[in-house]
Amino acid sequence: MGVAGVRVGHWTDPVGLTGCTVLLLPPGSTGSCEVRGGAPASRELDVLAPDKTVDTVDAVVLTGGSAFGLACADGVMRYLREQGRGVLTPGGPVPIVPTLGLFDLGAGEPIAPTADHGYAAAGAAAGDQVLHGRIGAGTGAHIGQWRGPDGRRPGGIAYAERRLGEVVVAALCAVNAFGDIDDGTGEISLDAVSILQPPVDQSGSRTHTTIGAVLTNARLGKTDCHIVAQGAHDGLARAITPPHTRFDGDAFIAIATGTVPTAVDIVRLLALSAVAGAIRSLAQP
Repeated sequence: MGVAGVRVGHWTDPVGLTGCTVLLLPPGSTGSCEVRGGAPASRELDVLAPDKTVDTVDAVVLTGGSAFGLACADGVMRYLREQGRGVLTPGGPVPIVPTLGLFDLGAGEPIAPTADHGYAAAGAAAGDQVLHGRIGAGTGAHIGQWRGPDGRRPGGIAYAERRLGEVVVAALCAVNAFGDIDDGTGEISLDAVSILQPPVDQSGSRTHTTIGAVLTNARLGKTDCHIVAQGAHDGLARAITPPHTRFDGDAFIAIATGTVPTAVDIVRLLALSAVAGAIRSLAQP
């Protein structure tokens, strides 16, 4: 991970085809988010709104298991509390752990990551930094799911980073998209239009999602981080066609560790590029 102080750990179930990914953040990190997909699974996002009083984030969790998998954040909170991390309260520190989930319940066994799995992923962040592949939250992920079970292709965890001088912006995505990866070299494909026409088969909808975190060493406030999260979605919209459908729960969390002063529009553009690059890397052999 190119942003100093950020560590990434995974828990992976290769049989159940699910998992979770934890990003442990340096103290004092600030964050916000934006959700654009129609079917999100999320936890602790309201506190990231610019008008809310808590302005630090201790970890970000990406998980499989749809809404069931959000429970893995309990284990990450337990891990962080043991480290003394969190917002100070009369009852002790309360770790702030925003969490995003994707739907992989039909990929293997219908199971979801638990609190113990989240705890294990947090502990694994001290080890080797694996940033690409069918691991963690991306274990059961696929792309091009509008094509049906026989036409879809493996998705997974994808990573890219961009640098401008001392500024670093990194994107870690779990790509489980309804749409196809778009390399940006041709006309926008309309192949999926027929699937989007009503009536929609509700039994197969809301089962997709691209989620991710954008991390930067820039010195930004919560409002700035919200703007960077918007840029992350702009990158997704360049790299996936169609993006942000009613079937996807597309969401991004943007985190700033606050060491390098820079303009927010620079970070937003770098975030766009990093997210598009990360997602497109899954289409490469």
